[in-house]
Amino acid sequence: MMDIGDAITALEKALLAEARGEAMNMVKTHAAWGDGATLHAIGAVFANEGFAGTKTWAHTKGGATPLLILFDSDTGALKAIIEAFALGQLRTAGASGVATDRLAAKDADDFAIIGTGKQALSQVAAIVAVRPIKRIRVCGPNQERREQFAARVKEEFGIETISAPTVAGAVAGASIITVATRATEPIITSQMIAANAHINAIGAIVPSRAEIARDVLNRCGQIVVDSVPAAQKLSRELMDFCGAADQESWQRVRSLADVVAAGESRATKDDLTLFKSLGMGISDLALGIELYRQAHAKGLGREFAQPEKVIPGLRTAQPISS
Repeated sequence: MMDIGDAITALEKALLAEARGEAMNMVKTHAAWGDGATLHAIGAVFANEGFAGTKTWAHTKGGATPLLILFDSDTGALKAIIEAFALGQLRTAGASGVATDRLAAKDADDFAIIGTGKQALSQVAAIVAVRPIKRIRVCGPNQERREQFAARVKEEFGIETISAPTVAGAVAGASIITVATRATEPIITSQMIAANAHINAIGAIVPSRAEIARDVLNRCGQIVVDSVPAAQKLSRELMDFCGAADQESWQRVRSLADVVAAGESRATKDDLTLFKSLGMGISDLALGIELYRQAHAKGLGREFAQPEKVIPGLRTAQPISS
């Protein structure tokens, strides 16, 4: 029911609604345990559209099962439960597509993708959708997986694709760089990156992880995030750069909604630009609402009956005597 182009369109519409005050985020929260496992919850309200909802998932070494739950914002009635793994890939990639369309040079055609995990292919699709990419370089720590992924990218998109064994080799001269890893320490430094590049950093979404070094941020003419409150709480890279409570430093960081609403694009003076994605409920609901409407119109999914709002046994309970 949805491809990457549809996702980008739905996200742009939602970001404009956010900028107008017609969509509201629930700030992302998480809990961590064990060896890198995390429980996440995000949400949003589109009151004018009649929807409120949350997405939640537990990310473990054994996998994850994200669920998006949509409610009627007027009555609280349950409208849909959507298995949200593919939806999450589309919304994360779509946000990178929106940001890249605004912040990358118009003629950017050399793309590096760092990471070959579950988000990687949709991230490639998003960049190809918004820029005339002529070459793609793929980097990941596992040679076999890296080469298999590069072959799949070449087959899917018909673009010259190179397997690069090092991060530095992959990003050298690249005009667009997307980093989608689970790195715990920065892997992208300033000396690796040519002038006029745009970077999408999407992998480090909790404070225990980081992908981008401070010296990269020093070169950025524009730093854009999907959610500033989420970045202040969850992005170690930006918290270290701006200071946890330094509001003046955080003025450098703008929301993607503000950039879209202003109709702005890359400035000639910008050396580097950065989009830091942490995930936000508005993005998930933007896609979820569109998918819900399409499924309803096409008779897809399974209808369910609303449960009675009665506590079991209440109707048969005897009054308590004094």
